[in-house]
Amino acid sequence: MCDVFVGTWKLVSSENFDDYMKEVGVGFATRKVAGMAKPNMVISVNGDVITIKSESTFKNTEISFKLGQEFDEVTADDRKVKSIVTLDGGSMIHVQKWLGKETTIKRKIVDGKMVVECTMNNIVSTRIYEKV
Repeated sequence: MCDVFVGTWKLVSSENFDDYMKEVGVGFATRKVAGMAKPNMVISVNGDVITIKSESTFKNTEISFKLGQEFDEVTADDRKVKSIVTLDGGSMIHVQKWLGKETTIKRKIVDGKMVVECTMNNIVSTRIYEKV
């Protein structure tokens, strides 16, 4: 099921990402740098462990997890969150919780591209990646 996500993906478009980061609580300077970054996302599967690496000139992050099992994550903007990733109807749903807040990152494959929807409260950012 996760095999469709495996590979290296490059960011080709991004909508509303600054507003999303602002809603999450990311500071101005970090938002400006992160907004200009064009990260590659590398997704791999080893047994039942999924690894997602984000690589950019701004910052590299890596998380490894098993579906449906909560794990500790430090985000690119240094939030310490409790995360859980599940599969739902072909989408990978990544929920991060911290300090009574919650954001959802939904990854799905549409027409061979990976569409990533980041949602916090009523703010939605859509980022589209193409396979490298």
